[in-house]
Amino acid sequence: MGKINRREFISTTTAAGGMLLAGGLAARPLAAAQEAGWGEMPKLKMYVVYLGTGGSWPKPELDVPGEIKKKFAPYLRQVQKKLGDIEFVGYDLIPNSDKAATDLAQKINSTPCDGILVIQLSCGFPTPFKILAQTGKPVAIYFQPFSGHNWMYAPRLQKQGLRLIMAPSRDMGEIDRLVALLRIPARMKQSKIILVGNPGCAAGTEAARDFKQVQAKIGPEVIQITPDEFIKIHKTINVKAAEKEAEKTWISQAREIVEPTRAEIIKSCQTYLAMKKIMHDNAAQAITVKCLGGIPIETLGYPCLGFSKLLDEGAVGACEADMDSTLTMLMIRYGFGLPGFITDPLIDLDQNAVIHAHCVASTRMRGPKSERLPFRIRNHREDNKGAALEVFMNRDIGQKVTWGKIANLDTILVATGIISEDWDFDDRGCRTQVVTKVKNAREIFENWGAGVLSDDMMTLLHRVLFYGDHLDNMKDVASLMGLKMIEEG
Repeated sequence: MGKINRREFISTTTAAGGMLLAGGLAARPLAAAQEAGWGEMPKLKMYVVYLGTGGSWPKPELDVPGEIKKKFAPYLRQVQKKLGDIEFVGYDLIPNSDKAATDLAQKINSTPCDGILVIQLSCGFPTPFKILAQTGKPVAIYFQPFSGHNWMYAPRLQKQGLRLIMAPSRDMGEIDRLVALLRIPARMKQSKIILVGNPGCAAGTEAARDFKQVQAKIGPEVIQITPDEFIKIHKTINVKAAEKEAEKTWISQAREIVEPTRAEIIKSCQTYLAMKKIMHDNAAQAITVKCLGGIPIETLGYPCLGFSKLLDEGAVGACEADMDSTLTMLMIRYGFGLPGFITDPLIDLDQNAVIHAHCVASTRMRGPKSERLPFRIRNHREDNKGAALEVFMNRDIGQKVTWGKIANLDTILVATGIISEDWDFDDRGCRTQVVTKVKNAREIFENWGAGVLSDDMMTLLHRVLFYGDHLDNMKDVASLMGLKMIEEG
C-alpha cells in the first residue's frame, strides 16, 4: 500500500481552503466553514526557537544568524501567510545547552502560546527537546540534514510520553506540515461538542462518555441538550426555510430520489436547521445526536441529511451519539480539512477487502470546496423510514483512504486501504457502501479492536473513514495529543 510522498508539495487542489501542504494536510482547514457562516476561531500563537549557535558541526564557520536571516525568517513569513490562522512569536536563538533551554522554557511558560516550533541549526544534545516539551506545550522540530545527531532521540522521547514530533528532512515544506499539525491540540481545546439526548445516552468507550475526562485529556467541552430542549428549538424553525434548504441542497441536486417523499426531505431539513441553530447558539463546532431510540425522529425528521450537510460545510455532524467517532472527526477536520465517514465495516476475506457502510455520508469527501459526489436520496435502511443518502464514493476507484478512531481517550486505531470496486451488495445493509482493498484482511479481522475496545457492539464496530493515506500524519497527531497509535492492519 503506497504512502503519500511527504516531500511532494502540492500547490493547488480542491480540498478545503484551496491548498494542501506536504503529507496532504490542509493549509486552511477552517476557511470553508467560516465562509459557510460557522464563525472564525482565534489565531494560534506558535513560539519559534532556533536551536544551536554554531560549533564544529556542521562546520566551524557556519553563520547561524545569517542562515536565519536569509533562509528561515523569510520562509516562516511565507508559512504564516499560507496557513492564515497562526502567528509566529518568540524567534529566540539559543545555544544547544540545558541551561539555555531551561531559561527559555520559563520564558515560554509566561508567554501566551499554543505550541513550540524548534528549528535545529547546529549540533548539540537532546535534552533541550525534553526541557521544551516539559512545558506542556506541543513541540514540533524541523531537523535539516547535517544539523547534528540528536534526531536519534526524538522517538525515544515520544516513548516517554512527551508530546513532540520531528521531521528530519531537507524539504522545508515539512515546516508547513509540522505547524499545521501543531494546530490540532490547541483547536481541540477551543472546541465545543453538542450532544443531543437524555443524560447517559452517550455511546462509545467508557472514558469518552465521561465529559470531564474528554475535556481534560482531549480538549473539547461537551454540552448536553435534552430531547425536550431540542423539540422546543425544532418548533422555532421556519418551514419555508426548510423547504428552500430541501430544494436547493437535496431535491435539485440528487441523481435520484427513490423512497422518501418531498415532505420527508423537508422534515429532515428542519432537523438540520435545528441542529445548526443549537450549534450557532452555543458556538459549537460539532454535534452528535442519539437518533435511533433518542429524539423522536419519525415526528421531527431523520438527522441523516443534516449530518451530511454539516460535514459538507466543514463542521462535524455525527450519528448515534458516538463520542469516540465525534472526537475523531473533529480532530481530522482541524488537521486535514476533510470530513469523516462513520462506518460499520465488514470484512471480505475472499477479496482481501474491508467494506465500509452507513446511511450518513458527506458528499464532499475531498473537502468542503470540492465537487460533490453523486448521490441518491433513500430511506434509512434499517427501518425503511425517513430520508438518508446513498453517496457514490465507489466511483473513486483507486482513491487511498485511512480509517480509525480515538479509543479510551488514550489510543488512536488506524488502518489504510484503497477504494477498489463498485458494488451494491443487492441493496443490503447501509445505503452508502465503499469497498476498500487492504494489505491483509485476515490480519485486520484477527486484530479488530487491537484489544483496547470493549465488547459493546457499536463501540467495537464504528470507524471513521476519510480520503488520503495519512498513516504518517496520524502517528504525529497521536504524539502531539499524548495518545498511542495502533495499526489494526
